[in-house]
Amino acid sequence: MRPVQTFSVIPSLPSEIEVLRPLAYNLRWAWSYETRELFRRLDRELWETSGHNPVVMLGLIPQEKLAAAARDEAFLAHARRAATNLNTYLGEKYTWFSKACRDCVEPPLIAYFSAEFGLTECLSIFAGGLGMLAGDHLKSASDLGLPLVGVGLLYQQGYFRQYLNQSGWQQEAHETNDFANLPLSPVRRSGRPVTIEVLYAGRKVFAQIWQARVGRISLYLLDTNIAANAIPEDRNITDQLYGGNKETRLKQEILLGIGGYRALEALDLAPSVFHMNEGHSSFLALERVRRLMETRRLSFAEARELASAGLIFTTHTPVEAGHDFFSTELMDRYFGDYARELGISREEFLSLGRTADGQGDFCMTVLALRLASRSNAVSRLHGEVSRRMWQVLWPGVPLAEVPIGHVTNGVHFRSWISPELNQLYDRYLGPNWREEPANHDVWGRVQSIPAEELWRTHERRRERLVAWARQRVRQQRIRRGASQAEIAAASEILDPEALTIGFARRFATYKRATLILRDLPRLQRILNNSERPVQIIFAGKAHPQDDAGKELIRQIKAAVHSNEMGRRVAFLVDYDMVVARYLVQGVDVWLNTPLRPNEASGTSGMKAAANGVLNISTLDGWWDEVWNDPDNPRGIGWAIGNGETYNDHNYQDQVEADALYELIERDVVPAFYDRGADSLPLKWIERMKDSIASICPFVNTHRMVSDYTAKYYFKTHDQVRKLEAEEASKAKALAGWTELVRREWPAVGVESVSSEAQGTLSVGSKVHVNAIVKLGALTPRDVKVELYLGRVGSDGGILDGAVIDMETSASNASNNYEFTTKAPCNQTGILGYTVRIRPYHQDLSTEFVPGLIYWADALADQKQAAQATTA
Repeated sequence: MRPVQTFSVIPSLPSEIEVLRPLAYNLRWAWSYETRELFRRLDRELWETSGHNPVVMLGLIPQEKLAAAARDEAFLAHARRAATNLNTYLGEKYTWFSKACRDCVEPPLIAYFSAEFGLTECLSIFAGGLGMLAGDHLKSASDLGLPLVGVGLLYQQGYFRQYLNQSGWQQEAHETNDFANLPLSPVRRSGRPVTIEVLYAGRKVFAQIWQARVGRISLYLLDTNIAANAIPEDRNITDQLYGGNKETRLKQEILLGIGGYRALEALDLAPSVFHMNEGHSSFLALERVRRLMETRRLSFAEARELASAGLIFTTHTPVEAGHDFFSTELMDRYFGDYARELGISREEFLSLGRTADGQGDFCMTVLALRLASRSNAVSRLHGEVSRRMWQVLWPGVPLAEVPIGHVTNGVHFRSWISPELNQLYDRYLGPNWREEPANHDVWGRVQSIPAEELWRTHERRRERLVAWARQRVRQQRIRRGASQAEIAAASEILDPEALTIGFARRFATYKRATLILRDLPRLQRILNNSERPVQIIFAGKAHPQDDAGKELIRQIKAAVHSNEMGRRVAFLVDYDMVVARYLVQGVDVWLNTPLRPNEASGTSGMKAAANGVLNISTLDGWWDEVWNDPDNPRGIGWAIGNGETYNDHNYQDQVEADALYELIERDVVPAFYDRGADSLPLKWIERMKDSIASICPFVNTHRMVSDYTAKYYFKTHDQVRKLEAEEASKAKALAGWTELVRREWPAVGVESVSSEAQGTLSVGSKVHVNAIVKLGALTPRDVKVELYLGRVGSDGGILDGAVIDMETSASNASNNYEFTTKAPCNQTGILGYTVRIRPYHQDLSTEFVPGLIYWADALADQKQAAQATTA
């Protein structure tokens, strides 16, 4: 039965506490201890049962309780402080960004697109690490005063809730989000909801725009479950995050990219910079091109140059299975008309999402890499992996120069650090740890915290974790129909004083959640040591279609139920932000065992480190970067192995499991349990302090967002403004130049290379090199001719080559040009060099034009082929 009319009912708040409404609808409460405590104070039980949702609280709390709060002077004073704090925060003019952009002629507006945002537990529009990173990105952007808007999708059901059946097999349940009781508001104009439309295979689909206020930032979310969509299939596009089949995924990504761009236009927002967080939103690049063609009357090539200048792409996935590929049939169905609007052929359109061979399915990552002017990975090691994965898109470009950089991920400290440690940091580090978390000097003050005070704070958090975990396990057992004896036994699991290891993340096979279970007898001896016990708390979800990941969970549950380890191992069902918060704040050691190099970055260990928890991890993702930083002491945690990789993964698992056991037995357990006369583990506390002081200035999103701003946002904005000036004259000229270069490139080559270098040279000497090059209709201004010099490897190739510019000195009657340079010999060994030519234009956003690079090696290959033919 459907209603004939709908209307909204909002809480009736006494005027004295009306300030609670704006506090509830601005998600800054998610990282404001004072505001969260205010709502908890209003009704502690309701705060928990509402899923930490103040909007639901205000709607459910009895009116007499609201009236009592309006008469409570202490509560009113607390509410006024929280409201004043929020208003001061929102009105602050002198932010980090205002200082960084002091000399900006015009500040940029950045649009940050992501398929998921993890902002708070009650807003279920995220699945895991990608969403948590996006949410923390928005929070730090707000704190720093960055002019940024977020764009995403509002899922009716969000990600699934997890429960386990009697055999320990993961089951999924979905809860429907009630948008009217979430900290969201529909965007309205003249009293009517603002909507956008997108064509799906010739049919119009409509989406409503919702707004979430994230401190100073607005996050806009699209929802297709509206009456304007008469077909259930269209209403269900935003039904589930990562739900449905390939076609559903394609529809969602069309809405995110194309619909998200149109939403910004509908809101009269004109960003100069578009940041695509993973490939899900890559279609926005096409829509940006299409709209520039319409509004500025540009050709596809001209609009592409201008659009690309403003596009930034961040890849998070080092394994091919994690990238979205769509069949040619699906692309034809949904983009046949769209390609014609772009004025390009079907083959040209499909090539935008295919690798160099022009075959295969359409890849969203390839589309983003082809159209974005700047691309990055999310850790130093992931940058190396990504350049290797996608080198095929820049044939002939050395691996180290493939234009994919890296900005290592971080976490938003105030969202994850416990209230107790927050107070301790305030007392000994001062308030700047919150405002300037990337300041090394601030974190160095952690050494002044008395050992006893730091340790007692940490012990209280472990005690709280154990008490909470017991209650949660009890509820899990009740839900699955366990016996009364098993339910009662939940109150005896874990030990509030035992060394506690935490492992919580998505249960993908490469993360190897069961590595620590590989030698069960040895693990049992470690856990059940009567004098030095150890316990492990697991949590995590497997993707609904990942049976191998579900099998890992089943194995852990089997270990939990064994007589030998039942009290020492716990699995917490339905891993979410609440579970994560308890774990990263309360365990002693954070365990991470990915198979190198499959972890792009990882952020859960960063959250743990900010809480004084020590990491023990294989050298992958962010931990490889931190561990191999010569400025960091080895006392910051432990590394499993030395970063070796083996072709036999079973053998690698065995080697690294043995190394993990050895570390726990030899280093971790003694450091934790060796106590002095004061009962303090002084070596452990020293490691905690070293870890906090060394890691925290780096692994925070304030540092990450400021890196994006300096390295990407400012430069991208300036490039866009330059290309679009004077009716996009520079974009038009650049497109014309690119067409010329592509047409003339077959005529480019190296005629000869000569040098006086013979025999043996001394370090510090220079090699004078001449090259005669042919450029066809191009001129020296259109190219860079470079010497590539480096050590010669065993295969005869140049290793770690250095690039040295060559300068033109003359031309001859054949329109060939002489280029010359003097190359320094700065190292010993067998050195070699070659010469290369690449296109150059002062308005290019990247150094390399894909497919256009000429190496002098080709000259040698041609001569050998000619000699062979003559013979």
